Amino acid sequence: MRTKSSIRVVGCHAEGEVGDVIVGGVLPPAGRTMMEKMITMERDHDHIRRMLICEPRGSVARHVNLLVPSTREDCAAGAIIMEPTEYPPMSGSNTICVATVLLETGMVPMQEPETRFKLDMPGGVIEVRAECRDGKCLSITFRNAPAFAERLDANIEVEGLGSLKVDIAYGGMFYAIVDAAALGFSVMPDEAREIAVAGEKVRRAAREQLDVVHPEFDNVRGVSIVQFAMPFQGPGNVTRNTCIVSPGRSDRSPTGTGTSARMAVLQARGLMKAGEVLIHESIIGSRFTGKILELTEVAGRKGIVPQITGRAWITGEHNYYLDPTDPYPQGYVLSDTWGTSTSVTQ
Repeated sequence: MRTKSSIRVVGCHAEGEVGDVIVGGVLPPAGRTMMEKMITMERDHDHIRRMLICEPRGSVARHVNLLVPSTREDCAAGAIIMEPTEYPPMSGSNTICVATVLLETGMVPMQEPETRFKLDMPGGVIEVRAECRDGKCLSITFRNAPAFAERLDANIEVEGLGSLKVDIAYGGMFYAIVDAAALGFSVMPDEAREIAVAGEKVRRAAREQLDVVHPEFDNVRGVSIVQFAMPFQGPGNVTRNTCIVSPGRSDRSPTGTGTSARMAVLQARGLMKAGEVLIHESIIGSRFTGKILELTEVAGRKGIVPQITGRAWITGEHNYYLDPTDPYPQGYVLSDTWGTSTSVTQ
């Protein structure tokens, strides 16, 4: 066997959403901060993302996370998140996968009944609290970076859907949140393809018509994901949603950054306050529990500090090789399996 590279990956999913973790074979990219490392990874080493996410080695349903040494002394490890079309500053399901893999493989010492540590992520320092028993992470709770509502009831024109009002909020990436019921959806599994097609139309329209930029990260701009939200059932009750990950598929988990963004909108509308809980249910019925820990400001904007709780499971290990004669070193994408397009970028 000949190979130009050998990449070791631990398979993992958080409430159904795949967030595999690279634990060997890839050197950390250059940068003084994790955000700088993320930018370097995207600019200079994107072949790693394409090799592992695109066919024939990966799929549109996969995310991969690169473990790297932290740039900060107070963090146990750092991670760079790679998704089918982007490098988001933060992801809830991926954070839960990373924390679970770190603990269950022994890279971070596990203490029972609870292990606490911090992760250095591009979007900020994430405080992790893991409930542990018999060598297993029963759940991961993390304090997310601040979330905020950017615009409420923004008007956009969407092909085939007409005029829509959307809420734009940041929870780790920018979301356009739409009323699923108003569009005739119940967020059920048999609606997944139709919702995905509609979601990509909304995302493209929002990116073209609404220029949104994070006030502290000028490279984080534009709507990344569209959330189809069922009517809010009140604090502490189960509310259903699905988030359409570009290039067009439902997140199998309730989406941690999406839950954070939704809580920011609900707080801005006076429907949630500090200390209250949102139980978010995904299109497959899995759940994350979100909580508003406190109110805050982000560069003068009113926001919240969200907390997310969920579970993850390791699914296996794999070594990926690249034979020098392989004609698809960065993979390929086809619209029959990749979503609504063949794009590998936003």
